[in-house]
Amino acid sequence: MRILLYTGKGGVGKTSIAAATGLKLSQQGYKTIVVSLDSAHSLVDAFDIDNNLIHQTGEIVQQISDQLFIQEINIQHALKQYWSEVQSYLELVLQVSGLDQIVAEEVAVFPGMEEICALLYINQYYREKSYDVIILDCAPTGESLRFVSIPTVLDWYIRNVFKIQRNLVGAARTFVKKVATLPLPEDAYFQNLADLFDRIEGVDQLLADPQITTVRLVSNPEKMVIKETQRAFMYFSLYGLTVDSVIINRILPSDVGGAFFESWKKTQSRYIEQAERYFTNVPIWKAYLFNDQVLGLDGLKKLGNQLYSEVDPIAFYQNEKAYEFSKDGDQYKISLLLPFIEKDEIQLAKSNDEVVVQIGGFRQHIPLPRSLTDKQPSGARLVENRLVITFSD
Repeated sequence: MRILLYTGKGGVGKTSIAAATGLKLSQQGYKTIVVSLDSAHSLVDAFDIDNNLIHQTGEIVQQISDQLFIQEINIQHALKQYWSEVQSYLELVLQVSGLDQIVAEEVAVFPGMEEICALLYINQYYREKSYDVIILDCAPTGESLRFVSIPTVLDWYIRNVFKIQRNLVGAARTFVKKVATLPLPEDAYFQNLADLFDRIEGVDQLLADPQITTVRLVSNPEKMVIKETQRAFMYFSLYGLTVDSVIINRILPSDVGGAFFESWKKTQSRYIEQAERYFTNVPIWKAYLFNDQVLGLDGLKKLGNQLYSEVDPIAFYQNEKAYEFSKDGDQYKISLLLPFIEKDEIQLAKSNDEVVVQIGGFRQHIPLPRSLTDKQPSGARLVENRLVITFSD
């Protein structure tokens, strides 16, 4: 199975690129599903198959052709499927707090639930071998980073908090019922969480496996967008995912003339050259503006044929691991792929059996092998685009 993540700054054309890729792969004979992870879905709009403002199909997955399927995740349906006990408890707490029942049902959709539901679907499709290719039409960069960080957060919670919390609540439930108006969750709530963790187990390794999953960053030839693409490259590497290409979208064709367009073409050319200097270890693919909007099967087919005229969309274009553990004499080392970063922008800490790397507002917990849990970081240095951390007794 192949998993492709398409992400980038909002408005760069991620959905059109993801949809065109899905169509291209389905025409090559791969059973493909394109899944929208953006809460503001526009995947159905890209295929131009529904003229309604709000898409209300009762189907989880829509079939476009024999080999092509799309899915816009319906959070309310997913909550009923995966979170029934958890949602019921949250609604009860909110109602006790004074909220109307309908309002409580809406508010009970907490941040992160949609991302977890998406991970559940991905793991399900992988385990059941439902498709040859899963294409993820991701939300803008910040939300996509939250999506890929969730498996680490859940793993930490289940290892360090969940069992203790479940036992404490079980012991306190009878007493608290007598003195408090706010209910404690029943054990079915915790069992629902445990079942969710079982369903999601292994998805972090799946996303971090460069032989299955790669990220493709969609950009535009503009200063702000190229800068965000750099940051996205670095942050996805921090979370252990492999970026295997950068796509520069909406380039003005050379035959477009006039003073207005000439100025834009010079600007675009400057930032394309800059991108080529920055992203030297991955291929850069270019998509040019058409003379009309890219919409429906015909428009997506034209885009896919242009973008993949000389490359195979299912192939792997980078297999450098984000993390590598090694031993050199008596020293143990972790090597992390962190492009575009300066040493003074990195904060390191060790906590029990993991190393914590923080860059700006993003933090990654890297589990350590047993051989390193009793050792302490003794140094860190940047070697080209990798951070090398050494450990000693």
